[in-house]
Amino acid sequence: MANPARLLIVSLAFAAFSAAAATPSAASEQCREFLVHGLPTKKGDLLCRTGYALIHDNDTKAATWVAQRMTTARLATVVKRQDRFIPDPDIPKGSRAELDDYRGSGYDRGHMAPAADMRWSAQAMRESFYLSNMAPQVGVGLNRGLWSDLESMIRRWVASRGELFIYTGPIFQAAREQLTRIGPNQVAVPTHFYKVVFDPVRVETIAFVVPNAPQTSRRIEEFITSVRDIEQRTGLDFLNRINPSVQALIEESVASSLWQ
Repeated sequence: MANPARLLIVSLAFAAFSAAAATPSAASEQCREFLVHGLPTKKGDLLCRTGYALIHDNDTKAATWVAQRMTTARLATVVKRQDRFIPDPDIPKGSRAELDDYRGSGYDRGHMAPAADMRWSAQAMRESFYLSNMAPQVGVGLNRGLWSDLESMIRRWVASRGELFIYTGPIFQAAREQLTRIGPNQVAVPTHFYKVVFDPVRVETIAFVVPNAPQTSRRIEEFITSVRDIEQRTGLDFLNRINPSVQALIEESVASSLWQ
């Protein structure tokens, strides 16, 4: 259990710095809701959606990061899942993934921002099936196994905690010229995937790195890591708009167990 005095000190420092911080730049104004705690990187094309924001890498043909803000209100089921995968209309051909890239590849079109998180809005649901929100992901044992379990667990945390910020993306733990690629557009296959979950009320983080391979274990706690570990693997900088001392404290710590 967290030390109440420590939690109070961290919360006060976080609140004071957040209140004084400037708002996101005009270029990211449309994405304000998702970027209030910072952009993990500005390198790439920033795309703002109804239910998430992302930066797209035209080389890997995948998102570098996808940011969500989930609340209890967004757990409501208003629309059904619609499996209509389409290329992102805001990314030019040649710089984006196409449906043909995945055909016969042996990989699932793995959602970064899950479709199940978008049931509160028909528009959010449609946009969740843009291929810019996908990456080649092993299906059996990952996309249709442990990764799905992790997404469901995060929704349960949203229900109990009220509001969470979630950052998801691929890790390419190899030189770009050595990456496995699929399809005519050479979509890069990640070696791992990460999730960073931030609770702005309790000022806590929990983070995960999962290899892009079949997982025989469904014990999600085995994949807990620190935010700092993910930053070192990806070159990203999460939560960079909060008090630097608080940022360092919560990013360097590793959750001892899954959140309750």
